[in-house]
Amino acid sequence: MYLKDLKFSLWADFIERDYLDNEFKELVEEGIVNGATSNPAIFKNAILNSNAYKDQLSRLSSLTPKEKYEAVAIYDIQKAADILKPLYERGDDGYVSIEVDPYLCDDANATIKEGERLFRQIDRNNVMIKVPATEAGYIAMRELCSQGIPVNATLIFKKEQALSCANAFREGLAKSETEVDTVISVFVSRIDRALDQELTKHGVAASLSGIYNSADIYAEVEKMGVKGCRVLFASTGVKDDSLAPHYYIEKLLAYNSVNTAPVETIKAFHLNGNKESALPISPQIIGEHFEKIKEIGIDFNTVLDKQIDDGLKSFKDAFKDILESL
Repeated sequence: MYLKDLKFSLWADFIERDYLDNEFKELVEEGIVNGATSNPAIFKNAILNSNAYKDQLSRLSSLTPKEKYEAVAIYDIQKAADILKPLYERGDDGYVSIEVDPYLCDDANATIKEGERLFRQIDRNNVMIKVPATEAGYIAMRELCSQGIPVNATLIFKKEQALSCANAFREGLAKSETEVDTVISVFVSRIDRALDQELTKHGVAASLSGIYNSADIYAEVEKMGVKGCRVLFASTGVKDDSLAPHYYIEKLLAYNSVNTAPVETIKAFHLNGNKESALPISPQIIGEHFEKIKEIGIDFNTVLDKQIDDGLKSFKDAFKDILESL
């Protein structure tokens, strides 16, 4: 793993074909990253803005837009999985994630079928099927896990979501004939971007709400002790220039966890980041921060609900843009 003593993994939050053929291989070989993630927004940027896909797409004219998307996405995921395979085989993570169609987020059976199909078509053991944390998603997570399919539960902002995912994984594992690795992806920096301007006006410390919320979720998931399940800290790129580029990686460095971040953020952490564990954080410190938020009239639960809705919408919009372009 990237930091063996902490069982901490660092995954690149980026997929693009030229990058996979060049820089990604180097980062893996140098031990800087040991996994990768994708989502519709990441593939949208890659497919629509990179010339690397033009040749393959020119040979797929007879397919529907979704079939074209899946063909190029599967090719990239297979490529990433093959690069990461040596890490996976020696027990050093080596996973890459692909998300199911976000428009299926409220249809458990359709999500299950698509997850099964994608895992079968990609045909790599070190692939995780990414499923949004909705009521239908929990059902799908449990079923996919029960079949021995690794799952990345995504778009998690609330503790209730994370614990529902962990319970789904525990129930799925009970039915599985094999051990299954899973991650619970908790989104971090989006919360701070939503709140910091208002908090600063009222003299409340900024750039901490996402960290404290994530730290609280991490502690509760760790307590559950679901075998093979880790918290993954996602959305850890920095938008505030006053923060160090590796701020969210460093502040959430924790035992038995994953952080998925933009490539430049990873490089900054590798060069300059503190490699000592930053979690757990005292529940009293976390509680005092959120009490201040409440005192200035912000309903944090409402903020999180909006982040969930906005996150699902952004993935759906990105997926729609890809299909329309194809």
